[in-house]
Amino acid sequence: MFLDPDRPIATCTQPSCENCPLAEQIHCHFGGRDLGKFLASAFPVFLLGGIGLYRFGLGPFALWVAFILAYFGLIEIRVMCSHCPHYAEEGSSLKCWANYGSPKLWRYRPGPMSLTEKIVFLAGILFIVGYPVAVFLWTSQWLWGMAEVFFIAAFFVYMQASMCNQCMNFACPLNRVGQTTRRAFWERNPRIRKAWKRES
Repeated sequence: MFLDPDRPIATCTQPSCENCPLAEQIHCHFGGRDLGKFLASAFPVFLLGGIGLYRFGLGPFALWVAFILAYFGLIEIRVMCSHCPHYAEEGSSLKCWANYGSPKLWRYRPGPMSLTEKIVFLAGILFIVGYPVAVFLWTSQWLWGMAEVFFIAAFFVYMQASMCNQCMNFACPLNRVGQTTRRAFWERNPRIRKAWKRES
Protein backbone atom coordinates (compact mmCIF):
# COMPACT_ATOMS: atom_id res chain seq x y z
CA MET A 1 0.00 0.00 0.00
CA PHE A 2 2.83 2.40 0.95
CA LEU A 3 6.58 2.22 0.36
CA ASP A 4 8.63 -0.09 2.55
CA PRO A 5 9.99 2.19 5.33
CA ASP A 6 13.17 0.10 5.60
CA ARG A 7 14.02 0.31 1.91
CA PRO A 8 15.68 3.40 0.36
CA ILE A 9 13.59 5.32 -2.15
CA ALA A 10 14.22 4.61 -5.85
CA THR A 11 16.51 7.60 -6.42
CA CYS A 12 18.70 6.98 -3.34
CA THR A 13 22.08 5.30 -3.81
CA GLN A 14 22.40 4.11 -0.20
CA PRO A 15 22.08 0.36 0.46
CA SER A 16 19.97 0.84 3.57
CA CYS A 17 17.95 3.44 5.51
CA GLU A 18 19.57 2.35 8.76
CA ASN A 19 21.32 5.21 10.60
CA CYS A 20 20.46 7.67 7.83
CA PRO A 21 21.47 11.15 9.05
CA LEU A 22 18.59 12.68 7.11
CA ALA A 23 15.89 10.57 8.76
CA GLU A 24 14.78 13.49 10.96
CA GLN A 25 15.15 16.16 8.27
CA ILE A 26 13.56 14.58 5.17
CA HIS A 27 10.36 12.56 5.11
CA CYS A 28 11.12 9.89 2.51
CA HIS A 29 8.54 7.27 3.50
CA PHE A 30 4.86 7.71 4.24
CA GLY A 31 2.15 5.65 5.89
CA GLY A 32 -1.53 5.68 6.73
CA ARG A 33 -0.98 8.04 9.65
CA ASP A 34 0.63 10.66 7.38
CA LEU A 35 -2.21 10.38 4.89
CA GLY A 36 -4.76 10.60 7.70
CA LYS A 37 -3.20 13.74 9.18
CA PHE A 38 -3.12 15.42 5.81
CA LEU A 39 -6.74 14.56 5.02
CA ALA A 40 -7.89 15.63 8.49
CA SER A 41 -6.20 19.02 8.12
CA ALA A 42 -7.68 19.59 4.65
CA PHE A 43 -11.14 18.16 5.36
CA PRO A 44 -12.66 21.27 7.06
CA VAL A 45 -11.65 23.48 4.12
CA PHE A 46 -13.35 21.28 1.56
CA LEU A 47 -16.33 20.37 3.73
CA LEU A 48 -17.22 23.97 4.58
CA GLY A 49 -16.51 25.19 1.05
CA GLY A 50 -18.56 22.39 -0.48
CA ILE A 51 -21.57 22.83 1.77
CA GLY A 52 -21.56 26.59 1.31
CA LEU A 53 -21.31 26.38 -2.48
CA TYR A 54 -24.00 23.70 -2.66
CA ARG A 55 -26.33 25.94 -0.66
CA PHE A 56 -25.58 28.74 -3.12
CA GLY A 57 -26.34 26.59 -6.17
CA LEU A 58 -25.64 23.27 -7.83
CA GLY A 59 -23.86 24.92 -10.77
CA PRO A 60 -21.15 26.70 -8.74
CA PHE A 61 -20.71 23.59 -6.58
CA ALA A 62 -20.34 21.30 -9.63
CA LEU A 63 -17.81 23.67 -11.22
CA TRP A 64 -15.72 23.65 -8.06
CA VAL A 65 -15.80 19.86 -7.69
CA ALA A 66 -14.95 19.34 -11.37
CA PHE A 67 -11.96 21.66 -11.10
CA ILE A 68 -10.75 19.96 -7.90
CA LEU A 69 -10.84 16.56 -9.57
CA ALA A 70 -9.08 17.82 -12.71
CA TYR A 71 -6.50 19.76 -10.74
CA PHE A 72 -5.48 17.15 -8.17
CA GLY A 73 -5.92 14.21 -10.53
CA LEU A 74 -4.19 15.63 -13.61
CA ILE A 75 -2.86 19.20 -13.56
CA GLU A 76 -0.96 19.21 -10.26
CA ILE A 77 0.49 15.79 -11.03
CA ARG A 78 2.02 17.15 -14.24
CA VAL A 79 3.32 20.53 -13.08
CA MET A 80 4.47 19.65 -9.55
CA CYS A 81 4.32 15.96 -8.61
CA SER A 82 6.27 14.73 -11.64
CA HIS A 83 9.31 16.57 -10.20
CA CYS A 84 9.12 14.68 -6.87
CA PRO A 85 11.46 11.75 -6.10
CA HIS A 86 8.35 9.79 -5.10
CA TYR A 87 7.27 9.90 -8.75
CA ALA A 88 10.30 7.75 -9.60
CA GLU A 89 8.96 4.80 -7.62
CA GLU A 90 7.56 1.74 -9.37
CA GLY A 91 3.85 1.51 -10.01
CA SER A 92 1.23 3.42 -11.95
CA SER A 93 -0.02 5.58 -9.08
CA LEU A 94 1.42 7.82 -6.39
CA LYS A 95 1.81 6.53 -2.83
CA CYS A 96 2.56 9.80 -1.03
CA TRP A 97 0.64 11.62 1.70
CA ALA A 98 -0.79 14.39 -0.49
CA ASN A 99 -1.95 12.73 -3.73
CA TYR A 100 -2.23 9.09 -2.79
CA GLY A 101 -3.66 7.02 -5.62
CA SER A 102 -3.32 9.67 -8.34
CA PRO A 103 -2.22 8.20 -11.70
CA LYS A 104 1.31 8.76 -12.96
CA LEU A 105 0.50 9.70 -16.55
CA TRP A 106 3.75 11.55 -17.29
CA ARG A 107 7.41 10.68 -17.05
CA TYR A 108 9.47 11.50 -13.97
CA ARG A 109 11.15 14.91 -14.40
CA PRO A 110 13.69 15.60 -11.62
CA GLY A 111 14.77 19.18 -11.16
CA PRO A 112 13.00 22.50 -10.49
CA MET A 113 9.62 23.54 -11.81
CA SER A 114 9.50 26.11 -14.59
CA LEU A 115 7.98 29.53 -13.95
CA THR A 116 4.89 28.52 -15.94
CA GLU A 117 4.48 25.38 -13.84
CA LYS A 118 4.74 27.38 -10.63
CA ILE A 119 2.11 29.84 -11.86
CA VAL A 120 -0.27 27.03 -12.86
CA PHE A 121 0.29 25.22 -9.56
CA LEU A 122 -0.29 28.28 -7.36
CA ALA A 123 -3.18 29.60 -9.47
CA GLY A 124 -4.95 26.25 -9.14
CA ILE A 125 -4.53 26.23 -5.35
CA LEU A 126 -5.70 29.85 -5.18
CA PHE A 127 -8.84 29.07 -7.18
CA ILE A 128 -9.70 26.02 -5.08
CA VAL A 129 -9.46 27.84 -1.75
CA GLY A 130 -10.45 31.29 -3.00
CA TYR A 131 -13.57 30.46 -5.01
CA PRO A 132 -15.75 29.49 -2.01
CA VAL A 133 -14.52 32.48 -0.02
CA ALA A 134 -15.33 34.84 -2.90
CA VAL A 135 -18.84 33.40 -3.22
CA PHE A 136 -19.44 33.66 0.54
CA LEU A 137 -18.33 37.29 0.64
CA TRP A 138 -20.21 38.21 -2.54
CA THR A 139 -23.42 36.79 -1.07
CA SER A 140 -22.78 38.42 2.34
CA GLN A 141 -22.30 35.10 4.11
CA TRP A 142 -19.74 36.68 6.41
CA LEU A 143 -19.64 33.92 9.01
CA TRP A 144 -19.12 31.23 6.36
CA GLY A 145 -16.43 33.36 4.74
CA MET A 146 -14.55 34.00 7.98
CA ALA A 147 -14.77 30.33 8.99
CA GLU A 148 -13.44 29.24 5.59
CA VAL A 149 -10.54 31.71 5.79
CA PHE A 150 -9.72 30.41 9.29
CA PHE A 151 -9.63 26.78 8.17
CA ILE A 152 -7.57 27.67 5.08
CA ALA A 153 -5.04 29.55 7.23
CA ALA A 154 -4.90 26.71 9.77
CA PHE A 155 -4.31 24.19 6.98
CA PHE A 156 -1.42 26.12 5.46
CA VAL A 157 0.17 26.85 8.85
CA TYR A 158 0.00 23.14 9.69
CA MET A 159 1.42 22.15 6.31
CA GLN A 160 4.33 24.56 6.55
CA ALA A 161 5.16 23.51 10.10
CA SER A 162 4.72 19.74 9.79
CA MET A 163 4.94 18.66 6.15
CA CYS A 164 6.54 21.23 3.85
CA ASN A 165 9.60 21.60 6.10
CA GLN A 166 10.48 17.90 5.59
CA CYS A 167 9.20 17.29 2.06
CA MET A 168 11.68 15.90 -0.49
CA ASN A 169 9.96 17.62 -3.41
CA PHE A 170 12.23 20.67 -3.44
CA ALA A 171 10.65 21.85 -6.69
CA CYS A 172 7.40 22.79 -4.95
CA PRO A 173 7.11 26.56 -4.28
CA LEU A 174 5.79 25.78 -0.79
CA ASN A 175 8.78 23.61 0.17
CA ARG A 176 10.60 24.82 3.30
CA VAL A 177 13.58 22.45 3.51
CA GLY A 178 16.85 24.33 4.16
CA GLN A 179 19.69 24.46 1.66
CA THR A 180 22.10 22.45 3.83
CA THR A 181 19.62 19.59 4.11
CA ARG A 182 18.91 19.78 0.38
CA ARG A 183 22.59 19.40 -0.45
CA ALA A 184 22.91 16.42 1.90
CA PHE A 185 19.87 14.80 0.23
CA TRP A 186 21.31 15.46 -3.23
CA GLU A 187 24.54 13.69 -2.27
CA ARG A 188 22.50 10.54 -1.68
CA ASN A 189 20.39 11.12 -4.80
CA PRO A 190 22.88 12.07 -7.57
CA ARG A 191 20.33 11.88 -10.39
CA ILE A 192 18.31 14.62 -8.68
CA ARG A 193 21.45 16.65 -7.93
CA LYS A 194 22.46 16.48 -11.59
CA ALA A 195 19.01 17.64 -12.73
CA TRP A 196 19.07 20.63 -10.38
CA LYS A 197 22.57 21.62 -11.45
CA ARG A 198 21.57 21.38 -15.10
CA GLU A 199 18.61 23.70 -14.54
CA SER A 200 20.38 26.21 -12.28
